[in-house]
Amino acid sequence: MLIEPNHTPRIEINLAKIGHNVKQLVELYGKKGIEIMGVTKAVCGDPVVAEVLMNKGILMLADSRITNIQRMQNAKIKAQFVLLRTPALSEANLVVKYADISMNTELSVINELSIAATKNKSIHKIILMVEMGDLREGIMPKDLEEVIQEILTLKGIQLVGIGANFACFGGVKPSKASMDDLSVLASGIEEKFSISLTCVTGGNSANYNWFESVTDTGKINNLRIGESIYLGCETLDREAIPELFTDAFTLVAEVIESKIKPSKPYGEIGQDAFGNHPKFEDRGQMKRAIVSIGSQDVHVSGLTPKLEIEILGSSSDHTLIDAKNVDLKVGDEVKFNVSYGALLSLMTSPYVSKKYIGEIRLVSKPIPLTTNS
Repeated sequence: MLIEPNHTPRIEINLAKIGHNVKQLVELYGKKGIEIMGVTKAVCGDPVVAEVLMNKGILMLADSRITNIQRMQNAKIKAQFVLLRTPALSEANLVVKYADISMNTELSVINELSIAATKNKSIHKIILMVEMGDLREGIMPKDLEEVIQEILTLKGIQLVGIGANFACFGGVKPSKASMDDLSVLASGIEEKFSISLTCVTGGNSANYNWFESVTDTGKINNLRIGESIYLGCETLDREAIPELFTDAFTLVAEVIESKIKPSKPYGEIGQDAFGNHPKFEDRGQMKRAIVSIGSQDVHVSGLTPKLEIEILGSSSDHTLIDAKNVDLKVGDEVKFNVSYGALLSLMTSPYVSKKYIGEIRLVSKPIPLTTNS
């Protein structure tokens, strides 16, 4: 049975604010010839959100989970779907069936995609990811031509682009030098192999400062944008982007206990629920409240209360609050702004209700992530 949308805890999703952000970003990046891939992984391929992205000018939707792409396909979202993460060998058939394009770094995987596409009598498009410093995924630049040489012999596979990742695992910033290097690689490939790369994807929401600082973006014609759409910020310093909403998502949790208690646990201290050895400052008696969400549902450190209260910590199902001067009563709802990590976990949790604010116009009913979402 589906959770009621007013159930707590819930994530409130303002579709109008998301739509505004999409429109602004499409226009902004479009002024310098850059198309946006709308990244849906933070919302678990939510078809309602995906349709907003499509309605506001995004043509390509990208996700790192093939099940999320399948979810959007089943909801009849009409987009070009891109698998962001290098496919596993075991999912080659599913990738060919549900994704139009996949990002790849391993020849063994591309070979499997070729076999699956040939059996399916289809052409599967690929983008090769190049390692440019962040050390998450990518082919080393010196090996790129050799890999391409072999790819061009494969049936059912079409090489349509190259790309790079930044500010993810290693936190490495996308710079003018790295973008220029990627452009040079793209030009070299086109010249050497007499092919046209339709997609040179230079990064993600971390590329905003680079984009603003240059007049010529070279061969870079695509960025993979998620956090800027959902939270209205760039991702190097989490600074707000002008004219974007930063509060399109709000977590609402309910107070389930409110009492005056000591600020410091008493008794012999061992490990907490997660194997840590906690330390506490004695601040005397305090107004302590518990809200109905915990670390099983959300990256708690990514929550910012909208009230003048303080998050003390969490267990699996409880988040502890210093209510300070706020008179929190049992049954009260407490609202929080969310970080990208918090949003990702909240949208994944089957215990968190999703409530949409604004018009919902889906071809078919939303397809739940699980039977409880």
